[in-house]
Amino acid sequence: MINTFVGNLGHFMVILVFVSSIVTAFSYYKYTLANELERAGWRKFSRISFYVHAVASIAVVAILFNIIYNFRFEYFYAYSHASRALPVHYMISSFWEGQEGSFLLWIFWNVVLGIVLVHTNKSWEGPVMVVFALVQAFLVSMILGVVIGDLKIGSSPFILLRDVSNAPIFSIDPNFVPEDGTGLNPLLQNIWMVIHPPTLFLGYASTLVPFAYLMGGLATGRYKEWIRPALPWTIFSAFILGMGIMMGAYWAYVTLNFGGYWNWDPVENASYVPWLILVASIHTMITYKKSSTALKTSIVLVITSFILVLYATFLVRSGVLGDTSVHSFTDLGLSGQLLIYLLFFLFVAIFISAKVWKHIPSSEKEASVYSREFWIFIGATTLSLMAFQVILPTSIPVFNAVIESFGGISNMAPPANQEEFYSKFQLWFAVALAILTGVGQFFWWKKMDKKALKDALTVPYVIAMIVSAIIITLGKVYNISYIVIVVAGAFTIIANGTILIKILRKSSFKLAGGSLAHIGLGMILIGVMFSSGYSQVISTNMSGLTYKKDWEDELNKENVLLWINKPLQMLEYDVIYRGRHKKVSGVPGYVSVNKLQSTEKVNEAIALADIEVKGKTYHKKGEKVEIVLEENSYFEIEYYKGDDYKFTLYPMSQPNPTMGLISSPDSKWFVGKDLYTHISAINDYDEPEWKDDEFYEASPGEQFHISDYVTTFESGEVLDEVEGLNLKEGDVAVQANLIIYDNDIEKRLKPIFIISGNQVGRVPVIDQELGVKVELNNIIPEENKFSFKVNRYQKDYVVMKAMVKPHINILWAGTLLMLIGFGVAIYRRYDEFIKMRDKGLE
Repeated sequence: MINTFVGNLGHFMVILVFVSSIVTAFSYYKYTLANELERAGWRKFSRISFYVHAVASIAVVAILFNIIYNFRFEYFYAYSHASRALPVHYMISSFWEGQEGSFLLWIFWNVVLGIVLVHTNKSWEGPVMVVFALVQAFLVSMILGVVIGDLKIGSSPFILLRDVSNAPIFSIDPNFVPEDGTGLNPLLQNIWMVIHPPTLFLGYASTLVPFAYLMGGLATGRYKEWIRPALPWTIFSAFILGMGIMMGAYWAYVTLNFGGYWNWDPVENASYVPWLILVASIHTMITYKKSSTALKTSIVLVITSFILVLYATFLVRSGVLGDTSVHSFTDLGLSGQLLIYLLFFLFVAIFISAKVWKHIPSSEKEASVYSREFWIFIGATTLSLMAFQVILPTSIPVFNAVIESFGGISNMAPPANQEEFYSKFQLWFAVALAILTGVGQFFWWKKMDKKALKDALTVPYVIAMIVSAIIITLGKVYNISYIVIVVAGAFTIIANGTILIKILRKSSFKLAGGSLAHIGLGMILIGVMFSSGYSQVISTNMSGLTYKKDWEDELNKENVLLWINKPLQMLEYDVIYRGRHKKVSGVPGYVSVNKLQSTEKVNEAIALADIEVKGKTYHKKGEKVEIVLEENSYFEIEYYKGDDYKFTLYPMSQPNPTMGLISSPDSKWFVGKDLYTHISAINDYDEPEWKDDEFYEASPGEQFHISDYVTTFESGEVLDEVEGLNLKEGDVAVQANLIIYDNDIEKRLKPIFIISGNQVGRVPVIDQELGVKVELNNIIPEENKFSFKVNRYQKDYVVMKAMVKPHINILWAGTLLMLIGFGVAIYRRYDEFIKMRDKGLE
């Protein structure tokens, strides 16, 4: 039965959210302009309007999740992104898999930030909330789903499937509801996709706060006062957005099979570029607080960071990147709206800034080479150039679309090898930044001249060169470019470490944010160099086999074929594939598929044997168990050195009808490296192609060969009962006990021969791993022999790639340290803001 009420309620709430955002913007505008007598009334009305907006926004989120959680597949959004197989945490991921859900997530974060702003800084409430509410109105329009004539405004998440699909079933039965949805993209079925998008969208949403303070300050004549309340929010935004970006990089590392964490995909670039500008704006804003310079530069950078977030939204959601990015959304017809959204705030920001530009104070003092202002400016310029170098090639599809919209023809193409193209520029920019952060920190804490600078840098420089020499020697770094990267990274770590030690000795820890973040940068630089530049594929195909004709030569060379239970040498390891496993709810680790028999229900199986882990029994034989995402298989790969067992990895694969084989890697963490393993191809034994019948005769105790396996016919056994069959009096059931040896594994197969009345029945045994079906075909008592019929198909195997990623943990540790540095800086700046606000100076 179709439930239209919940969808109608959701759509009504979206309209209420949109109307209340416009009312909030208008009322806060009137509050900002009102005289003292009228201000209290306008403030009260504005807050009520905003609270209505907040409650309605949260209601929309709750209603859409209700549709997903309760499997209301009559709604197109639930049908397109959810399925009954998904556990709750992946239902959360399916909420924001689609465009409408991700816009809702953004709207929700704006509401949260708006509530915080209303209750933390009342003197800025009016002008800041005008900007907030206007941005919110544009965002909500993206999910409005209103059609006026030929004009469509937004795409509603509450559209019924029957209103979208042309399937014939809906003309027969308009109330038809599918039994299941299409489910979540397999690549998003990862815990990082539960936390990465909310973090990233909070980062996007938080860029609005410094922009709102800036616009409010320029519009009300507080041209420089906006810096103090905006600075902690700018640092917070860079912190959260940076965290979201690195979560995405880690998701790519643990989920995607290209063996890396950053592929310079256009969507990755779209979030990276605003972050660079945000970091640049932080430094110029701090410079203004210190020396009253770089105010205009700060204004330009804050505006640019927010506009770049809107531009990133346009890139990802307009469909313009459809042919160049694997991450972008399909076009929902919102490209025009998104462009209006971008151009509106770009025009407003430029108009307001230009109008008051001549009134904005600026310093006439020239920055000396030995001043901190000079080094901050060079650093901000470097960050801006980094952003420019990335955004320009990323925007080539946009340039093509613009040219073609005016009737022209453009043949510009994005870089063919994105990783090589961007990396060769960005790494050298990063080297320059590392050196700048190493030198610049000394200017930050005291006045410098030529001699003082020389004295300050001598010790860090010498130590850095010694450390670099050790790293280069032990790491066998012989490439000149990599040597420069190591030296730059080591220098910024040592130089900032020197400053950090002085800060901790003489001052408070809350002043250490910059040094910590810059040390993190140096570690990231060294970690990227080692993990990318010295990554080594250890799964070298020495067999000469071509696994797949459509694979490139490199793929065939970098993968090995592992037959089940058969060891293969791979560099210093002997590797053995031990079979497929599933995740069972409530059971730690993985459970062999040989212990599970699927039922007709989704994610349900029956235990064929007791399921035990470390002596504890979790399920008895015959009990029903819940499988976590039944379509996922985990392949047990054992690693040995000689005869010594070392560890086991469980890379995952899922055959997907539309996307092919989707694989997620598994890694073994070591102090100095990761061993990264993923599955490239698997044996599909769901519909095996059986070979011709083969017949064997053997007596109890005799050995013979089934295929290539040594087989012992241990004994024949008369059974009193057969599972699943009702034996009557006079019926005879005989079981043959066979042992098949597959390298170091013994398999016990027990086919059954049944005589019931004048009829003969046979219960064969199938071992999918070995690819054999054995049937007790006949019993020849006069010769004391049993006759077996055998059918064979492909033995189980995997094609696997393994890589060593050296020192990648330096990268992750550096990222964590950089984020800690941002966190310390946020605390410091917010503490400053609170103290000034409480003194009435905000």
